[in-house]
Amino acid sequence: MGKIKFGTDGWRAIVGEDFTGENVELVARSIAKYVYETYGIEKEIIIGYDPRNMADVFSKQTAEIISGYGFKVSYSSRVVPTPVLAYCAKHRNACAVMFTASHNPPEYLGIKFIPDYAGPATKDITDALEKNIALIESGKWDCGNEQVGFAPAPAVENYLKNNSFTPTDFSEEYYEHIEKLIDFGAIKNAGINIIFDGLYSASIGYFDTLLKNHGIKFDSMNMVHDVNFGGGMPEPKPKYMADLIEKIKGLNNTVGFANDGDADRFGVINEKGEYVTPNEVIAILLKHLKENKKMSGCLVKTVGASLMLDKVAEKTGVDVVETAVGFKHVGQAMRENDCLIGGEESGGLSIKGHIPEKDGLLANLLVLEAMAYWGKPLTELQKELKEFVGCEFVNDRIDFKLSDRSEIDVVIDKISKITTAGGFDLKKTDRKDGIKIYLGDNSWVLARPSGTEPLLRIYFESDSQENLKKLEDDILSKIK
Repeated sequence: MGKIKFGTDGWRAIVGEDFTGENVELVARSIAKYVYETYGIEKEIIIGYDPRNMADVFSKQTAEIISGYGFKVSYSSRVVPTPVLAYCAKHRNACAVMFTASHNPPEYLGIKFIPDYAGPATKDITDALEKNIALIESGKWDCGNEQVGFAPAPAVENYLKNNSFTPTDFSEEYYEHIEKLIDFGAIKNAGINIIFDGLYSASIGYFDTLLKNHGIKFDSMNMVHDVNFGGGMPEPKPKYMADLIEKIKGLNNTVGFANDGDADRFGVINEKGEYVTPNEVIAILLKHLKENKKMSGCLVKTVGASLMLDKVAEKTGVDVVETAVGFKHVGQAMRENDCLIGGEESGGLSIKGHIPEKDGLLANLLVLEAMAYWGKPLTELQKELKEFVGCEFVNDRIDFKLSDRSEIDVVIDKISKITTAGGFDLKKTDRKDGIKIYLGDNSWVLARPSGTEPLLRIYFESDSQENLKKLEDDILSKIK
């Protein structure tokens, strides 16, 4: 049996290897125990799944197990995006269990536990789930042992005998909320040419439905759920949106949108068929929410996000809260601060009045709303953003492989001693997540250790491709 370990966004494993019915049962029982001890048996638990192989089967197994303990369980009657399920957890004051492996390869599946605050489970919660799993595996706790205080006797006696759950379509609750956040009338009146690339993901039947419901015209492609994601990856990056990019290049004044497997990340293509980076999207939306919608609050960003965001925040009078990499940190900061927008460089964001969980559907709609409010094409908004900031920012990431995890600290120590690189002098050092060194006014390097492999993820940013290359070459020569 493979060890079940919750990472930055749930537990993920390969179906048929570690992701088995036996391990899913361990996680389901662990969640049931945690919810009972934290909230009580009255807490509703909602369960959903994305289009991945076996996601529907394993999610139904979980619904049977958890409802068997006496919980009220609402089970999605169809494929559902993570942000839809997360919003409904908040709306219903429920906890949620989502079966997805997000943007991982098709052979993977995973489980996200979403508490009633509707954001990613924090480390204290996932530690408790892992502790419960260890108890079950050790034989010190099972479903009939009342001494651990898990469940009242009636629920134990009825375990897997009264395992009824309610099939539920969660979409209308979500739609009603999104209509309060997005000006669909402005988008419709703007007459923007839109192509929605379903990318075989959970956004199919949701993003397109929101557009249809408000009379917004669009074209679409790849609009079927496919466990193999069309032979690609369920990730809205240029490599996997090649067909969408080529189609846009052959058209006039058309923008494209896509989402990852469970629709919590966004992918945006401008009128030239160019990929719009998440950093650009977050920056444009920060300006839009502040200037056009007159909203207030801080920006929450990760330590791996662009300095461009800091400069936009400074020019718009918005405070910045910076977190470690991972939306669970962004989500927690959003809950602890008066946050206008929170985002990460990997394609996740959310806004004030929504949920502390990334929502790719909302992000795509906000881009359309920004274009409609300003009455300008996306390429023009990108150009104006660069002029507003005063310079260009370019980024790169390298996975620096090591022979042993013990070498990670050695390399981080080498980086900590750097005083100049790429022609820039050291300005300050940050150890919020690994080590980040700021060089000159517009350059930085971040090195973060992988949680599972002997490698460092090294992020670079500078104000030109030439300076970025110099920075990378110099840093790599210093640490090799």
